[in-house]
Amino acid sequence: MVRTRCCVVGGGPAGMVLGLLLARCGIEVTVLEKHNDFLRDFRGDTVHPTTLSLLDDLGLGSRFAELPQRRVQQVQFPIGPNGQLVTLGDFSRLPTKHNYIAMVPQWDFLTLLAQAGAQEPTFTLRMNTEATSLIREAGRVNGVHYRTADGSTGEIRAPITVACDGRGSIARTIAELTVRDYATPMDVWWFRLPRHPQDPSGVVPTMRSGMFLLLIDRGEYYQAAAIIAKGTDSARRARPLAEFNEFLTTLVPWLAGRQLLDDWAQVKLLDVRLDRMRRWYVPGLLCIGDAAHAMSPVGGIGINLAVQDAVAAARKLAGPLLEGRVTRDAVAAVQRRRLPTTVLLQGFQRAMHARVVRPALAGTIDTSDAARLPLPLRVANRLPWFRGIPPYLLAYGARREHPPAAAMRPDSGAHAA
Repeated sequence: MVRTRCCVVGGGPAGMVLGLLLARCGIEVTVLEKHNDFLRDFRGDTVHPTTLSLLDDLGLGSRFAELPQRRVQQVQFPIGPNGQLVTLGDFSRLPTKHNYIAMVPQWDFLTLLAQAGAQEPTFTLRMNTEATSLIREAGRVNGVHYRTADGSTGEIRAPITVACDGRGSIARTIAELTVRDYATPMDVWWFRLPRHPQDPSGVVPTMRSGMFLLLIDRGEYYQAAAIIAKGTDSARRARPLAEFNEFLTTLVPWLAGRQLLDDWAQVKLLDVRLDRMRRWYVPGLLCIGDAAHAMSPVGGIGINLAVQDAVAAARKLAGPLLEGRVTRDAVAAVQRRRLPTTVLLQGFQRAMHARVVRPALAGTIDTSDAARLPLPLRVANRLPWFRGIPPYLLAYGARREHPPAAAMRPDSGAHAA
């Protein structure tokens, strides 16, 4: 049996940020990650301005800037027979140092956080360790049961356990933590496509024949996201793969003549969900990030929202953990703080689902005439000043969270170990 002050379940962005912040405050924290590394493809990798500012506060900005990345300032949507791009959002209008979205492989981002955590004597990251169930005793959670990659099992006990293990969280097995689901019109296929040096850079969107395709420039290849109608994955995979390859070349003519997909196994399905726990906590347990509120990929805001949850949790829990007494009110305060932003951003995603995604997948958006576009696209097309509003909403939500003062550091330079 192992004891720690705070057990963090899940080594994703929320879990790693929370673990680092608490450790820098002098709190013993153990982060459990079930995989042996962070190298899993097709994970969210949009790092928004608030997260970039947080890295500056933590003294990690220079090191993050050295990671391979693409910087995106405009969110665009294709219209017209020639795919003319309408700018929906312009991050360059934000009054901040980081007026862009950084597209960074998530494994690089997590590795950076793990390296920073390793410098703290109270930080422990246990890879190959999966939390299998919660320890529930006398009406509260007192830690987790775990299993390692070699099959050994054990317990980690803690006054507070924070579930950062996504929408499949073990916390969702607790009957009291009911979840409110919102219908989504789409799923997403993730796959790689070849990229040549002369190809478009950044993020390349295109839409035709009821499918929306997003190409994310990774240098040597594109990470492709194809938005498909909800529940159509199996039927589409029953068709010959050659048909899909041919369709890709009609969407993106300059892919013609290249070796595209060889096997349907190269196409990974993201079952899109949008939901929110009505209550994020029980005694001894707090849920944040996707564990508390699964987000749609629309706007790429899931990572930013989860990271801001972690910052708020660190501010609310650091003091009580140092004092050795984590009250119900301290845990509940995290939900009170973060719920307005969650509701706001999920409302934005639901509106985009209804006004843009659903009609796009149904083939009812007439992109040949800007006057007949959905209302959000028409407003952005006609009023340039409006293009600064979606970036502000996506970047900040209802409020920006600031880390505990004890966790902040001066920037030690790009080459710091």
